[in-house]
Amino acid sequence: MDIRALRGPNYWSVRRHKLIVMRLDLEELENFPTNTLPGFYERIQQLLPSLYNHRCSEGRPGGFFYRVETGTWMGHVIEHIALEIQTLAGMECGFGRTRGTGEHGIYNVVFAYEEEKAGIYAAQCAVQIAQALIDGTEYPLTATINELKRLHEENRLGPSTAAIVNACHRKGIPAIRLDSDSSVQLGYGARQKRIQATVSSQTSAIAVELAADKDETKRRLHNVNIPVPDGEVIQTENDLQAVLRRLDFPLVVKPLDGNHGRGVTTNIRTVESLFKAFLLAKMHGERVLVEQFAEGHDYRLLVIDYKLCAVARRVPACVVGDGISTIRQLVDKVNQDTRRGDGHVNLLTKIQLDEATINLLSEQHLTIDSVPEDGKEVCLKKTANLSTGGTSIDVTDDVHPEIRAMAERTARTIGLDICGIDLMATDITVPLKKSGAMVIEVNAGPGLRMHTHPTEGKPRDVGKAIADMLFPETAGQSMPGTSMPGRIPIVAITGTNGKTTTTRLTRHLIRQAGYTVGFTTTDGIYIGDAMIEEGDCTGPASALKVLQDPTVDVAVLECARGGMLRAGLAFDQCDVGIITNVAADHLGLRDINSIEDMARVKAIVAESVKPGGYAILNADNAPTYAMRENLSSQIALFSMHPGSDHVVAHYRAGGLVAVYEDGFITLRRGNEQIRVEHIQNIPLAFNGTAPFMIENILAATLAAFCQQIAVSQIAEGLRTFTPSFENTPGRMNFFRFQQHCVLVDYAHNPHGLSALGQYIRQADATYKVGILTGVGDRREEDITELGRVACGLFDEVIIRFDADSRGRDTNQIADLIKQGIWEVDAAKPVQVIPDEMAALTYALKHAQSGAMIVHLSEQIRRSVEIVQEFKELEDKFELQPLLAKA
Repeated sequence: MDIRALRGPNYWSVRRHKLIVMRLDLEELENFPTNTLPGFYERIQQLLPSLYNHRCSEGRPGGFFYRVETGTWMGHVIEHIALEIQTLAGMECGFGRTRGTGEHGIYNVVFAYEEEKAGIYAAQCAVQIAQALIDGTEYPLTATINELKRLHEENRLGPSTAAIVNACHRKGIPAIRLDSDSSVQLGYGARQKRIQATVSSQTSAIAVELAADKDETKRRLHNVNIPVPDGEVIQTENDLQAVLRRLDFPLVVKPLDGNHGRGVTTNIRTVESLFKAFLLAKMHGERVLVEQFAEGHDYRLLVIDYKLCAVARRVPACVVGDGISTIRQLVDKVNQDTRRGDGHVNLLTKIQLDEATINLLSEQHLTIDSVPEDGKEVCLKKTANLSTGGTSIDVTDDVHPEIRAMAERTARTIGLDICGIDLMATDITVPLKKSGAMVIEVNAGPGLRMHTHPTEGKPRDVGKAIADMLFPETAGQSMPGTSMPGRIPIVAITGTNGKTTTTRLTRHLIRQAGYTVGFTTTDGIYIGDAMIEEGDCTGPASALKVLQDPTVDVAVLECARGGMLRAGLAFDQCDVGIITNVAADHLGLRDINSIEDMARVKAIVAESVKPGGYAILNADNAPTYAMRENLSSQIALFSMHPGSDHVVAHYRAGGLVAVYEDGFITLRRGNEQIRVEHIQNIPLAFNGTAPFMIENILAATLAAFCQQIAVSQIAEGLRTFTPSFENTPGRMNFFRFQQHCVLVDYAHNPHGLSALGQYIRQADATYKVGILTGVGDRREEDITELGRVACGLFDEVIIRFDADSRGRDTNQIADLIKQGIWEVDAAKPVQVIPDEMAALTYALKHAQSGAMIVHLSEQIRRSVEIVQEFKELEDKFELQPLLAKA
């Protein structure tokens, strides 16, 4: 059983990003559909009666049970169980499908999840539940549901962070979770903002520090005539005696640097209670604030972008007697409310019978075992914080304008763009002085749940107010090709061959306009001109590193098959998606068994293009051209055949095309024709002798043009992009010696070698030597076909092996290549030199005059180093006679 979590557009759904894919072997159960398993139908109805709501393919309630009764396979059953147990745990997960892999009894079971760890756990449990139903044994379903709830609560975003993230999603702004807590990146690249709960990346650090100092906050507010209670900061019990000589009861004691109401005691009326409150506050901080108690109701005012957005009256945790239950029992009953949970994750917090509660009950001559009379309200906390079990009532529409103005002045005085103000007032509907209002505290990072989900009153979409502050609608309009706030242009590139060259050239063309481009390729991750990570970086983890970089204006991302199948794309949508071609490579891996299957994988990129963006398709490659049927974006085509019917029809209908026509890279749309540059001025085109490179040029030209890069800048970029190891490592790296030449290239499959062969065939060489290998995890027919192609290109073939043969015996790889070669020409010279560098060294030492050595390499950097060492040696010997004559 193999379980993978997809996190972006993927093979199973471009729209549903959060999917679990479980590759499941049913073994002997493949021969036993559910209607052949005695009692299975009755047992699943009894254990999970709520599965009745699953309509399944029948399209009606009870549809799934009908399928079970009449016979369905266990993979399908497991899919529905996994969905249902998540639903029972409070997660909304409705999408699922089960598909055969082509192997007997092996299925891909796909279903949605909300939280990844919970989704993976649900997959594992669904299999166990199915087995218990088959065996007729008991299964601890309640324990499984509770564990799923725990995983959900433990890993999901808290309500405040979620309110902002959800509001950003509604604005079309993507989010990347940065840790397991509440740090989230909103937007991509240079247009990103970050939040930590309700503190944003643009919140003033000075203001946050000031708000944490309650005494200094009060002083600043007092200086501008905002009403605050009188008080002092103390550290010792002796200091407390001095305070009593100046302040009268009732008093409030709180830790100076506290939060969430921890260590706070209000309405203190006796010396004994005062000393207890002081000791409690000292447990949460060295310095303690003692201040006059302000009479009235407890309000939280939320100011966002210096405008009052929401006001809630906070009610301390309490229970109402029924004449039968003890206070402990009443609390347990209140805590059964599904909205209540531990900490700050749920909409309400469970009431804890802690020491502060016991002391407060004692003041009321009660204990936790007392039985209040019917209808009697018993207060359990002195503070009204939601974090101590309190509730909230929305009163936003009742606030008097003077109090509104005072709240907005308070936020500006402290400098907090997201500001929570704790206010005590007898009546918030009357003018400021008459209300007796006093600002008790100013909070950075205030909680939002009392406003988004008040216990009573109208919910307020304060998450939207924060999202609008962080991302005004005009933000981003200076970026090329996009006017959406929080987003940078993303160009995604995939295909069987040509991806890396197209990626590098596209980056170079966009860079002409002065943008900082982050890009990923098979050789590394680059930000601007700097490589920040070396290696094959074509998966979603590498793409995320580019999208998280705050200096990146435009992202150009090479997207390989493996990453898309493993986890999906790293982004939710792209502005431009390029499909270079689709051919027979990597078939037989991860249940992708045909070119049609592979085309579906590559099409993920094209289908992820945003409405109004461009999917750029190779019109000369049938599987790629066919993708246009399922796209909702605009379509641009590139072709080496400008007169082909479908290309002409496309541009005559107003579509955009790039073609190689009369020696020019040419753009066409309707009656418009733009000749970008002649092929002889484009180094990467090798004077027109490398058609596959011209295809890459056409695709990259379209990508830059679709991103509103000026044609003159595109032309300049084409002229200045030189094929070399530095610019295109492993792609047509050409080295000329005195008597022979060497070509180092990454081509590793029949399609890639055939494309490279268009250049090799016309090359002016009297003898051509190919150094190559087969990739071990490819199909036997693909390795044999590589041999056939090689035979048609080379006069001699040297077979070498990769360091990782990917599970296949190297002798078998050699035999398959030889088989392909000798099917075409039984007399073709072939030798095996296992070590790649030894094979290259041998070919260089034995190079004939006029020969071309084509080294198809996995270790590009080392191969180029060896070639350069031989070239330097040749130059040295050539120079010595000249020096002697001098």
